[in-house]
Amino acid sequence: MVRAFAVLLAGLLATGAAAQLTDPRLPISLDAESTDYDGKSSMLLFRGLKLTQGNIGVVADIGRASKLDFEEAVWQFSGNVRIDVEGGFIECDAADLEFRDHVLTLATIQGDPAIFELRRPESEEVTYAQAELLRYNLTDGIVEFSGNAEITEGGNQIASNTLVYNIAERRINAQSSGSGDDRVKITYTPPAEPETAEEAEDAEDPGDTEGQ
Repeated sequence: MVRAFAVLLAGLLATGAAAQLTDPRLPISLDAESTDYDGKSSMLLFRGLKLTQGNIGVVADIGRASKLDFEEAVWQFSGNVRIDVEGGFIECDAADLEFRDHVLTLATIQGDPAIFELRRPESEEVTYAQAELLRYNLTDGIVEFSGNAEITEGGNQIASNTLVYNIAERRINAQSSGSGDDRVKITYTPPAEPETAEEAEDAEDPGDTEGQ
């Protein structure tokens, strides 16, 4: 069961990583309703911000940065933050995105909770993850979900206070104190039994109804 969730999470995270890391030469586009510069803090302030690079998009009520440069910078987003990746999205209250050499290397995401959803092309099922804090190290390929972390797909769920996932090794580690409510919880929902030929025929031909 844990390995099954690891494979699901691999698809969810690898989608975002591939879109961001394959070509750092992709242009970065920034659009905002307004821009201010705070001389005291030496910070640029953007309102109604939209930032895009390739298949990655970020929108937020407010964005802050020490400089208008992605070579080495940390961008802070807050208020109705949405991060779009190919096939999915993250919704959160705040996110700090760290860029190195024009590539996103570290994302620290906070929410109550932060929500991560992915619909894979080969499936209609939605992979759903949530936690109060997500720390995604794209350089090392490791993501940590902490604070009421949950991953769900098709009615199956794994929950713990902390879930750590290594993308390259496809290994997931659920951590807890082991006491009280702070324990690793796994919920497995058996698949529905396939419909028999007789049941399918009855569904197509329910028989006489009143008034016929």
